[in-house]
Amino acid sequence: MTRVLLAEDDPAISEPLARALRREGYDVDVRADGREALEAARDNPDLVVLDLGLPTMDGLEVCRRLRGEGYTVPVLVLTARADEVDTVVGLDAGADDYVTKPFRLAELLARARALLRRGIPEAPVTGDVDVRVDTESRRVFLHGEEIQLTAKEYELLRVLARNQGKVISREQLMREVWETAWYGSTKTLDMHISVLRKKLGDDAMQPRYITTIRGVGFRFDPAGE
Repeated sequence: MTRVLLAEDDPAISEPLARALRREGYDVDVRADGREALEAARDNPDLVVLDLGLPTMDGLEVCRRLRGEGYTVPVLVLTARADEVDTVVGLDAGADDYVTKPFRLAELLARARALLRRGIPEAPVTGDVDVRVDTESRRVFLHGEEIQLTAKEYELLRVLARNQGKVISREQLMREVWETAWYGSTKTLDMHISVLRKKLGDDAMQPRYITTIRGVGFRFDPAGE
């Protein structure tokens, strides 16, 4: 599951924002202290949402230290100090994007999604595996033989393969493959998973490649182990 570190000391902002991020399917770790946020960011989350006005160590210093230590995690800054925007997103601090307070929740979520997409490498699945996804040619091979997938089936398998070994939520799959924040039925997703399993020769009762994690989502193993 995609991990988001939310560093914000104002509960009036952090609590509703954390709820919104969790509805999007993210695993959210909330920290209200700059030093704690820095330590949590060293655990390699997928995204850091970072308030500038943190106690003990402000967001600028947190960001500078992360970049100085070689961490490349995408950083989305929350700031009420518009005069510091150039410093925040420039070479001095190294943030990737910013949202000024007060912000619209939809805009913040959209910027977070964009940074998460940018931060995920599109490397093909290689090595000693049964299922290989070639992202450059958009082709999929099962035991060395190419299989034919529809556009949506390919996108679904690509997202699963990019997160191989991790549990990815239904909500995240709907968001990335169907490009929508999804709060209703996932019947369409389940139907595509069923067809994709058949094309991979997978058994839903004893799956080798696409495993259902009840109440959460799916996990993909290209080696079928």
